[in-house]
Amino acid sequence: MQTISLCMIVKNEEEVLEQCLSSVKEACDEIIIVDTGSTDKTKEIASKFTDRIIDFKWVDDFSAARNFAFSHATMDFILWLDADDTLKKEDLDKLKALKSNLDPAIDAVSMFYHYGFDEKGNPNFIFRRNRLVKRLNQFKWHGPIHEYLEVSGNIVQSDIAVTHNRDMKQNIPSHRNITIYENRLKKGEVFTPRDLYYYSNELRDHQKYRKAIRYYDKFLGTKKGWVEDEIKACYSKAECYQALGEKDNELNSLLQSLKFDWPRPEFCCKMGDFFMEKREFETAAKWFHSALENQKTDTGGFQNPDYTTWYPHLQLCVCYWEIRDLEKSCEHNEKAGEFRPDHPSVLSNRTLFH
Repeated sequence: MQTISLCMIVKNEEEVLEQCLSSVKEACDEIIIVDTGSTDKTKEIASKFTDRIIDFKWVDDFSAARNFAFSHATMDFILWLDADDTLKKEDLDKLKALKSNLDPAIDAVSMFYHYGFDEKGNPNFIFRRNRLVKRLNQFKWHGPIHEYLEVSGNIVQSDIAVTHNRDMKQNIPSHRNITIYENRLKKGEVFTPRDLYYYSNELRDHQKYRKAIRYYDKFLGTKKGWVEDEIKACYSKAECYQALGEKDNELNSLLQSLKFDWPRPEFCCKMGDFFMEKREFETAAKWFHSALENQKTDTGGFQNPDYTTWYPHLQLCVCYWEIRDLEKSCEHNEKAGEFRPDHPSVLSNRTLFH
């Protein structure tokens, strides 16, 4: 049986760390906690699970901290998590089963990351990350922010899911990432395409829409980004133009995404929303129907099942109501209800139809 080192970097994680470690400890032969400057009870909580607690001076570089943590691992494979991640019981069992049969020839194992959830706790934002890697390969982390682990070789795609408990953790300063990026720019650093993309996202999230658009264009202009990020950059740029009230530029940005791949369900829904805002409900309905027909969602990138399930049906309910086809309007509301039976709009629409 192969052995596993869990490597984590933490700072002021007292609210979430115990739940994280409790959820995964049974699968780990070693737990290494690298603390980057906690002032709360993080170390005290970590000491319940391990004596391998190591200090690391924070240098505004997540990759540096993660590589430092990896350097202290001694087992066959390294597993990494963030403090606000957990493994549900079924996923812990899957990880233990994987461990007992893990072929030494495997270089890395990717797992699903359940990052966003609906009001019932069902995952609605899913992607993959390489979570378990062979220690002797000495795979490295890259990028000060939104870092990524560069792996190669024999990579297994497992059905294990790591669950992100975003709402539980409130102690990360909202301006942390954008401040790090802007300090790097002041030093004259040249951003990679990945840096440009994530800096653009930070600008958008801080409502600096004009500047975000400029940096999305810089990112797309490199033609060296991951195709999934290129598509999302077009969608995000459209959101910026929407916030600015520039409808033509919003539409052009959405259409720009077609340079990179077929019309994804998310694209179709965004086009439907665009025409709904213009009160062109027949055109909007065609786009929402396209979203339901384009069921190819396993692109290797980000997945949001909302765009192929309840959301287009709920929007079609509105479109057909406006078109005065009440039978189809009711039909699509019920189909939306099959996926989200307690959604407020589904319930209010049902009362209206009754």
